[in-house]
Amino acid sequence: MKYYLTTPLYYVNAAPHIGHTYTTLAADTIKRFKRMQGYDVALTTGTDEHGQKVERSALAAGKTPEEFTTLVSNEFRAQWDTLGIQYDHYIRTTDPRHYETVRWLFERCRANGYVYKGSYTGQYCVFDELYINDAQPGDNCPDCGRLTETVTEENYFFKLSAFADRLLKHYEDNPDFIGPEARRNEVISFVKGGLQDLSISRTSLKWGVPLEGKHVAYVWFDALIGYISAVRDTQLWPADLHLIGKEIVRFHAVFWPAFLMAGDVPLPKRVFAHGWLLFENDKMSKSRGNIVRGEPIRQVMGLEALRYFLFREVVFGQDGSFSFDALVGRYNSELANGLGNLASRTLTMIKQYRDGKIPSPSNAPHPLAASARNTIDLATRAFDAFEFSRGLEAIWSLLSEVDKFIVEQAPWKLAKSTEPGLAQQLDDALYQSAETLRVAVVLLYPVLPESTANIWAQLGMTQPLEAFEIAKLEWGELRADQSIGMIAPVFPRIEAKSAIDRMRVLEEEESARQAKVLGKPIASTECPLAESTILPPSPKIDIEAFGQVDLRVGQVLSAERVKGSDKLLHLKVDIGEPEPRTILAGIAAVYEPEKMIGRKVVIVANLHPRKMRGIESNGMIVAASLEGGKPILAGFLEDVPVGSRLK
Repeated sequence: MKYYLTTPLYYVNAAPHIGHTYTTLAADTIKRFKRMQGYDVALTTGTDEHGQKVERSALAAGKTPEEFTTLVSNEFRAQWDTLGIQYDHYIRTTDPRHYETVRWLFERCRANGYVYKGSYTGQYCVFDELYINDAQPGDNCPDCGRLTETVTEENYFFKLSAFADRLLKHYEDNPDFIGPEARRNEVISFVKGGLQDLSISRTSLKWGVPLEGKHVAYVWFDALIGYISAVRDTQLWPADLHLIGKEIVRFHAVFWPAFLMAGDVPLPKRVFAHGWLLFENDKMSKSRGNIVRGEPIRQVMGLEALRYFLFREVVFGQDGSFSFDALVGRYNSELANGLGNLASRTLTMIKQYRDGKIPSPSNAPHPLAASARNTIDLATRAFDAFEFSRGLEAIWSLLSEVDKFIVEQAPWKLAKSTEPGLAQQLDDALYQSAETLRVAVVLLYPVLPESTANIWAQLGMTQPLEAFEIAKLEWGELRADQSIGMIAPVFPRIEAKSAIDRMRVLEEEESARQAKVLGKPIASTECPLAESTILPPSPKIDIEAFGQVDLRVGQVLSAERVKGSDKLLHLKVDIGEPEPRTILAGIAAVYEPEKMIGRKVVIVANLHPRKMRGIESNGMIVAASLEGGKPILAGFLEDVPVGSRLK
């Protein structure tokens, strides 16, 4: 049985950070689990290297696009090698075989009547590599908040509008195609709102896959095809799972299946979009200076600490919060004091009381057997559904039960007693503790491959742990009289302050190193708003032109997230008119809706209305746009009446 899964092809405009690491570690964990289920598993990762944003970044770094993309792609590959990711295929979208695959699918779509030539004049977001329908010159992108650019060019268009019904039917017939449920509902709502034809080529730049004449492939047509080009000479396609972040679910669950339908190519079986990692409840961003990278954590605490934290702390599919304090806390309480301590005390007692050999259990009922069998069932089903946190919770519940059992049995007292029958009671207590540890180690292998292999060897097991078939995991398989291995600590306790201080220092060093690789200025640690983040002044205007902009003081009466968008808030704003204004603002990644209510803001009151996500917006909130797209709202220190005009 084959199982083919992919990470996103990571965009080379940024070096790898913990968000990339989270997705890739999840893919590695799923691969290990599926292999224990008997699948022949292949994992593809790689880098997405085309587009205007990359072309400009290369120019800013003083490098050719080829030099720039090779440097950054090598950063990703080196990171995954260092973190022990078991990937099988690494594809770069600059690979000649990828060029061939892109042109192959393009020609299939065109031959089937789903590609036509046209022209486009409108607003384009370079950051998201996305045309913005209904936007006007000077408008910001509704997704990232950056200023759009006006472009006019000849393009090839894909008839996306022809696929709405087919896509909706596919979602209905295959309810597991998109996960989790929130992302599925978001995609269905987007498609039901109507699909417009999509430009799939560019003539305004050269850095892309050549299609025909001066046309190069649009980066989102190009990059998705990498999942096929990575394995085109194998029998692996279609993919069983595309694992992605939620911000790119539309491209993978709408555009990608439509491209494949148009080319008569089998569709992937599932797209699963996990949530964001937030740093101490704030979205990570370069402008905040709170980007976290995996390598400093690995150096100080070991990779397994990070793997465990990410999949125990965060409900996979939802947003989750990362902090160094929580990381160290989980490590000490659940790895050092939990799994590590259980392994050490159990094996030490076997060595001390039974000369290092697994004792023979009696035929009497084993109190831990039923709990272990139940945990095998719960954890296996949870991991199969990518519910890692729930699976780990079940395993740790079992470990807690073993700890309680050891305290109740008190093997150290039984070993000193000469009463008849207590020697067998000691054998039973030690056997049950060791057997429960064996069961837990097998279940934990996909998440903690190094430490579980270590404990496995200390138990004296000779079969490679990675080759164990999880369906064969049963209670009572630990062989009596088996000699245990050499005992060694697995998770030594960590002193929180010194570890956190060291990780922060290494984080700054790694940030500076990555900035040097990308040819970017090193951000000041004293002020996150480095000089390089401030845009140069726009061309000067006269006072009459400025006077045409009607700026008003408004007060937010209500705020809620716009369905299907991670960036937009739907606001009702009082600016002194008979009815409050409806305004859509791209600030949801920074401002929680409930914290906006009652806040006074600055409104551009005389903009033409525009419709986004089916909602007509009548005005714009004024904010400073910082590097990374983070908006900071303009406000007032003094109390200013609602409706006042700014001069």
